[in-house]
Amino acid sequence: MIKFTLNGKTVETDAPATARLLDLLRDEFELIGTKEGCGEGECGACSVFVNNLLQNSCLIPIGSIAGAEIQTIEGILETKPFKLLDECYSIAGGVQCGYCIPGMIMASAALLSKNPHPSEAEIREGISGNLCRCTGYNMIVDAINLAAKKGDGIWQKK
Repeated sequence: MIKFTLNGKTVETDAPATARLLDLLRDEFELIGTKEGCGEGECGACSVFVNNLLQNSCLIPIGSIAGAEIQTIEGILETKPFKLLDECYSIAGGVQCGYCIPGMIMASAALLSKNPHPSEAEIREGISGNLCRCTGYNMIVDAINLAAKKGDGIWQKK
């Protein structure tokens, strides 16, 4: 059995240690906000936090997460940072098809928690591991910039 924390709750699985975290999240725990895009760690659609670090879940064998803290998009839905990002993505028109957005939101939150007032270049670098085929990135960059301006004080971990 592999035991870990998932969105604040202690869970365990008897899935093979070589199974991907992405598949475990979607299939066993029915957390379908985490998407599979490329399956090779290139697109960021499967981004999650592992011990507060942004990671591509398609590259993580679950044998390596024993004792870890995993947070998915579902795990941040009720937080102030998520609500602000959701509002800012909406205002800026940063969502089109929506497939990449859970991973993009996770990358945005990771960036802003490290750098609450990033420059445009820092925003573009911060989301560089996440691909979007619909928006052309400018509206996503605008959304993150707006969240940085409106979010004083909410990005620091307590």
